[in-house]
Amino acid sequence: MSLYAIGDLHLSFSTEKPMDIFGKNWIDHHIKIEESWRSKITNEDTVLIPGDISWAMSLEDAKIDLEWIDKLPGKKILLRGNHDYWWTSLKKMNGLFESMVFVQNNHVEYEDYAICGTRGWLCPNDNKFTDHDQKIYDRELHRLKLSLDSTKRDKIIVMTHYPPTNDKLQDSGFTKIYEEYNVEKVIYGHLHGRHSYNTGLKGNYNNVEYVLTSCDYLDFNPVKIL
Repeated sequence: MSLYAIGDLHLSFSTEKPMDIFGKNWIDHHIKIEESWRSKITNEDTVLIPGDISWAMSLEDAKIDLEWIDKLPGKKILLRGNHDYWWTSLKKMNGLFESMVFVQNNHVEYEDYAICGTRGWLCPNDNKFTDHDQKIYDRELHRLKLSLDSTKRDKIIVMTHYPPTNDKLQDSGFTKIYEEYNVEKVIYGHLHGRHSYNTGLKGNYNNVEYVLTSCDYLDFNPVKIL
């Protein structure tokens, strides 16, 4: 059994939403994801998907995208991204597919790990950070603690959609919480295009490993986490 991750699938089987504004490598990107996924992931494995799963605006419209994910091998643990407007109650979503479970103010167990997380938000920065951003940022910090407090396991992996810092890679409320709770790994996405990859924290920082998993950064190939 292995744990993999790939974020920002940006599926759009029910709506026309091309992603090639971020580069030609996004053309037919779902085919690349499926080929890579099936080449390495088995039904015994688990895949983390940290947000921006579907462009659909309602759960009904998102079902075709979720069905596509469901048919891929392995168990999937999903988190909400900033474009997942179709996201609804955990009870409703968790009742859809046996292979899929959703994280929101809770945790999911994987072997001896707890998979926790929240969407996250923009971190305070010099470019644009409004009072409205501050409110959402504070709310997401609270939701992160709710998720972490829901488990008593010592080994913790966090999924978040947004990067854990600003573009200058400065400490944030998120990084401080990760260090306080002795989080082992943080899996995140959101960043697209070569110009953005260096604005996300990667590698070991204060004993926490940060892994960027937006699918274009991974060349649409799920990365092994454990």
